[in-house]
Amino acid sequence: MKTAEIHTKKGVMKIEFFENDAPNTVKNFVDLANDGYYDGLTFHRVIPNFVIQGGCPKGDGSGGPGYQIDCELDGDNQYHDRGVLSMAHAGRNTGGSQFFICHSRENVSHLDRNHTVFGKVVDGLEVIDQIKEDDVMEKVVINE
Repeated sequence: MKTAEIHTKKGVMKIEFFENDAPNTVKNFVDLANDGYYDGLTFHRVIPNFVIQGGCPKGDGSGGPGYQIDCELDGDNQYHDRGVLSMAHAGRNTGGSQFFICHSRENVSHLDRNHTVFGKVVDGLEVIDQIKEDDVMEKVVINE
């Protein structure tokens, strides 16, 4: 099973992927991370008790990798909860590199089956609450 680590000055968030539920989304994230795409990018959007969002190369939520991927919404794990890793998008099938991590189940149920859930933070949950806007992802490491 592939896992990831998002390293920040606030700590490390260790992620387990939901490869069975969102194989293409996981592959996209893994490929970008292995290419160093996320290294040095910021969490450009932080909304307390909702989400932290990163993966925008422009740092303002308007950028992406230059392509879009389809949503994968039919898997068993398509429910947002504390620590869930999900794709951000500007409408169905417009995701690319931006992702968010949920603070809690409260305030996120409307995202279920609208945004592709592709993993979950299994260690370092406390880091989610410490992230502030413009905090940097020092590196994202994929463990195979």
